[in-house]
Amino acid sequence: MQIGFNAPTTGPLIEPDSLVRIVTEGEALGFDYVTISDHIMVPRNLASKYPYTGTGEFPAGASAAWLEQLTTAAFVAGLTKKLRFVLSVMVVPHRPAVLTAKVLSTIDHLSRGRLTLGIGVGWCREEFEAIAAAPFDDRGNVTDEWMAACQELWTAEAPKFAGKYVKFDDVVFTPKPVQKPIPIWVGGESAPALRRTIRYAHGWYPVGTNPQHPMNTASTFRQGLERFHGFCKRGGRDPKEIALAFRVLSGPGVRPRGSIDGEAELFTGSDSDWVGDIRRLQDLGVGAVDVRLFGYGEDRSLQGTIDNMHRFRDGVLSKIA
Repeated sequence: MQIGFNAPTTGPLIEPDSLVRIVTEGEALGFDYVTISDHIMVPRNLASKYPYTGTGEFPAGASAAWLEQLTTAAFVAGLTKKLRFVLSVMVVPHRPAVLTAKVLSTIDHLSRGRLTLGIGVGWCREEFEAIAAAPFDDRGNVTDEWMAACQELWTAEAPKFAGKYVKFDDVVFTPKPVQKPIPIWVGGESAPALRRTIRYAHGWYPVGTNPQHPMNTASTFRQGLERFHGFCKRGGRDPKEIALAFRVLSGPGVRPRGSIDGEAELFTGSDSDWVGDIRRLQDLGVGAVDVRLFGYGEDRSLQGTIDNMHRFRDGVLSKIA
């Protein structure tokens, strides 16, 4: 089981000294990877609903400061030697396809192949409009075309591409990524996300708290897996070829152990509850789980986050190694 932690890209801990300390401490404590989130500019007034809360409220708020994801990933690469970093997730249509392919290839090259590319289509119409991104209503097709263009640039000796939004020919694109291929994890639980996973991804990367597709108990997680396997069968893909990763948006002790329809709610409660939950998911084929260890509890300082990381190492990570 691979265990990851979330690097702060918003809030009071995005100052350089704090970010350096959190990332390097995570590597020293034995975490396998760090996740890096993606927002560029969130407008103050949001009508769009965040998919992972029951109310649709965006937990970070609309006025929060945000680090740019790919720049932060390059910074993290330079701080670390063996820690992998997962883009969690990159909103593919936010950036031009060829430039994105170049940035990702450069990060993988300079980090000696430690990048995992988590991808999504995005949920915030207002952000798309504010940054003049690709058309929000066509973001699924844009994502598929962007990724096809990236794959062409990363693999072809003489890349060329002719799509609706991206066209190039007679170009040189080097250096190629070190990894052949860069692992792609598709985030999301919707039918389009699952079809995208089956079409070209190396991993499926759901969050359990989507009210439309909950996977927050052992039973609902199994149901989600059964649904995923159905998509694999229809798409002609062996589910064993696709890694399973799971994103958790909190840490141990944030909420007391909850129950849903008489069944324990995953990733609530104490350290021992979390150890049991991780083992349950491992038994179901999940190979990676990442958690958020900053910005909760009474102490939201840098030292509070470091203390959370150490407690997680001692109370959870050491029990599942």
